[in-house]
Amino acid sequence: MTLRIDISGLPPERLRFAASPLAELTAMLHVLAEPGHHPQFAEWAAEVWVGLGPELAERIRESEFLWRSSQADFLFPARPRPTLAEELDDVDGIDDETYVTAALVTTCGGNRAHFATPSPLTDPTARERALDLAQARGARQEAFAERLLADPAAVRARVRHTLERCAEAFFHAAWTGVAVQLATDLRLKNDLLKRQGIAAALASVSGAVTLAPDDDWIIVDKLQDKSTTAQGSGVTFIPSVFGSPHLVVVHTPGWQPVVQYPVAERSTAEPVSLEAVTLRLDALGHPVRLRLLRTLARGPHTTGELAHTWELSPPEVSRHLAVLRRAGLLTARRHGRYVRHALDLPALTALGTDLLAAVLR
Repeated sequence: MTLRIDISGLPPERLRFAASPLAELTAMLHVLAEPGHHPQFAEWAAEVWVGLGPELAERIRESEFLWRSSQADFLFPARPRPTLAEELDDVDGIDDETYVTAALVTTCGGNRAHFATPSPLTDPTARERALDLAQARGARQEAFAERLLADPAAVRARVRHTLERCAEAFFHAAWTGVAVQLATDLRLKNDLLKRQGIAAALASVSGAVTLAPDDDWIIVDKLQDKSTTAQGSGVTFIPSVFGSPHLVVVHTPGWQPVVQYPVAERSTAEPVSLEAVTLRLDALGHPVRLRLLRTLARGPHTTGELAHTWELSPPEVSRHLAVLRRAGLLTARRHGRYVRHALDLPALTALGTDLLAAVLR
């Protein structure tokens, strides 16, 4: 499963690497809403919640659907500005239809088609459908959607004020601490883009982001089968410290593609692809292969030994071993006339971590 961004004919200068205060504030708010996704920031999140006054904490919760499970597209600027205030001004410039549609997608779930045409701002049937979806998600979502559809200007002003108060309460201090990391990363990315081209720059973003062989598509390894185009607009890449481990992509039609990627620590291993994780899960989904792994966990065995142990035919065992090898769960070593198969313990041990990383990505 992949998300594809069409960049055919796009000049290299239309790929932009820039830091965004608003996108990083969004990442921080996501950490506060989902601390389990970000164990490295658990202590920071706990301290922030303790320091917030009850009124601001409640305001964050009342609109957290904009940044919790997924993030609203308008929170990731296609043209990042130096300051949060400038980026919030740009959000204010978005028309109500666009803003409300993006907000409803994250508040109510579903896809953009549920809220775009006809508009729930003007069509009573569409409005009821949006409210029904919000109600199914919870009372807070329903209340937020009702306010948004009744008076979008008031909700937009309140959300902006909440973000401004978050900036005063914790963002400015945290932003000062991460700005150097982001600037260092951007120097590297822009230098690679200038000297070695798009493929090298993308490779430095994440092992989950690659350039297709024909150079016409950016391929993002995510649990989505979608495509969008950057023709006529470009692609913006925004580094994030607090966003790790997520790789966020704005891909809704009508919006310029934006990729927020985690600034990698030097010791961070390359992400395992979704294909590799899927192969391993499929390989483990057969009872015979689980029996073979149980034996191999005790030590290397030949095909004949495995067949004898489990009263199977050698060809049947060979077929199952081939599946396990393709999934990267076995190693094989020849000893004279015999080939001994062994369980790759590190690969099997890492499966849970790799699966979680793939889902969170």
